[in-house]
Amino acid sequence: MFFKSKPATLPSAGEALPGRDVQISVAPQHFVNGAALKGPYPAQAETIYLGLGCFWGAERLFWQLPGVIVTAVGYQGGSTPNPSYEEVCSGHTGHTEAVKVVFDPARISLETVLRTFWEEHNPTQGMRQGNDVGTQYRSAIYTTSPEQAAAVELSRAAYQEALSAKGLGTITTEIKPAAEFYYAETYHQQYLAKNPAGYCGLQGTGVSCPIGLGVAAE
Repeated sequence: MFFKSKPATLPSAGEALPGRDVQISVAPQHFVNGAALKGPYPAQAETIYLGLGCFWGAERLFWQLPGVIVTAVGYQGGSTPNPSYEEVCSGHTGHTEAVKVVFDPARISLETVLRTFWEEHNPTQGMRQGNDVGTQYRSAIYTTSPEQAAAVELSRAAYQEALSAKGLGTITTEIKPAAEFYYAETYHQQYLAKNPAGYCGLQGTGVSCPIGLGVAAE
């Protein structure tokens, strides 16, 4: 389906594309570390979903962190079931490009994951990230527990204070409980490991996160 222009706002559930009943095929294992993309994961593992713009560069950022068990790219926060990449890019599904980050909290803290998230992109840009414009590039965090949600809000407030001190704008990051995560097509998974010269649009503000971020110790 061809769309001449992208909407600047998210569609309602009634306006979203209908999608499909069948899941899009995805490789069973992580291309870099061989871990099972869809699990099962270790009992102690936690999962959080993060949107930082184009998910190719964002995924590489997190799979490189010690203590991260597995990553995957896909679509979060929208209404269309089992969307394709082209449909998400149209702006008519409501999804953002997101990275599923499964991590071992005994080896890497949620604080470290969130610090990486805030520092490695610009969370003040609304429906874009750098030159990538569209609702699918919005900054977003989708949590999987009340404890995560509380920690995320504390970290947002701490980073907003740091940004404001440098004269930067208001954080526009969408923060919600995670909805169903739809895995992106296999060619998108670990894209920059398969295509080392591929595009990566990550660019932070240059503002460091405060030590501690206000997140309770784990």
